Amino acid sequence: MPLVTRFLGVSSSYVASRAECVEVPPIAIRPYAESDAVGTLAVFLAAVTETAAADYSPEQIRAWAGERDVPTWHTAMLARNAFVATVDGELAGFSDVSADGWIDMMFVAPRFLRRGVATRLLAEAESQAPDAPELSADVSITARPFFVRHGFVAIAEQHPVRAGVKLVNWRMVKRRG
Repeated sequence: MPLVTRFLGVSSSYVASRAECVEVPPIAIRPYAESDAVGTLAVFLAAVTETAAADYSPEQIRAWAGERDVPTWHTAMLARNAFVATVDGELAGFSDVSADGWIDMMFVAPRFLRRGVATRLLAEAESQAPDAPELSADVSITARPFFVRHGFVAIAEQHPVRAGVKLVNWRMVKRRG
């Protein structure tokens, strides 16, 4: 007996007939611009304080989020070859990649989780570093399953200290070729 029948008391064909197909709007990728500074900082803070809160302590979240100002954030984003993902014109996430394949940041707004935004950002990172023999990133507990699903392997557990608080992340690599 199928699980859906056993637990819901209905047939799987009934469930399939009632399933609604929800069209997901397309995800657009474009280069980061100065006008994205406030929005990308907000996405970062929401991703850290909301999404990652399930995997890190409140003390770790406060240290990771830290004190940020928009001008410093903007300067750092420009230096990273950053790009943003939008859905229906709304900023949904951002990432970056260096020519040698280093991904410094990849964050998705909580309301856009599990809608393909991170996958699209990763694909863009791969396309922007075509000559890199591998992609690499320091990946949080929260993001590790995503990176594993996309072919990355953990090569080292790390314990960076932010504002005097020890965090946990992994150096992960995806070899190409």
